[in-house]
Amino acid sequence: MKARFTRDEIAIAALELVDARGLSALSMRSLATALGTGPMTLYNYVTDKEGLEELVVTAVLATVPAPESSADWRADVERIARGIWIAVDKHPAAIPLVLTRRVSSPAGFAVIDALIAALGRGGLDGENRLAAFRAVLGFALGSAQAGLGADPQGAATRIGTVAGDGYPNVAALAEVAKRTSPTTEFELGIAMLLDGIAMRARAR
Repeated sequence: MKARFTRDEIAIAALELVDARGLSALSMRSLATALGTGPMTLYNYVTDKEGLEELVVTAVLATVPAPESSADWRADVERIARGIWIAVDKHPAAIPLVLTRRVSSPAGFAVIDALIAALGRGGLDGENRLAAFRAVLGFALGSAQAGLGADPQGAATRIGTVAGDGYPNVAALAEVAKRTSPTTEFELGIAMLLDGIAMRARAR
């Protein structure tokens, strides 16, 4: 008997539910209602709410552009990191799940495998490649997390005001944050990170 839904269809529906109503709205019952079926149907695909949450992560990572390798490992790493950042940033309500759930889907493994391979082409292996992988992935996810909130510039203003003269470095950086953009911060940050990784690779 043909299954009524595919796992991809359920994953997309779960992500749409989280996007529209927030993470707290995700449940077997609410997702079943959105799909026009009964909660028991979903147990043919997942065993519990944690399984639903993993499907949300699967749906987010499936939107990362398919990685392509080239002779320029640094450009490949930057492209993959940017793809992760943009994909996750588009689904702010799902960010807590992306940060805390293990990757368990072919789409997620494809992105991670491509990132690891690119770092290998840069001359890294063993512990150095592991550390670089964690640093790049952490930066991409952290950049998305940093964008949470409706008014980043307003938050920077409040931080600067509270810091005042007592914490001049915090206040000064808050002023910079008010004038910059998430894209600018990402581009500068990934460039700095890759500069360090490239230097480490050359020193080996």
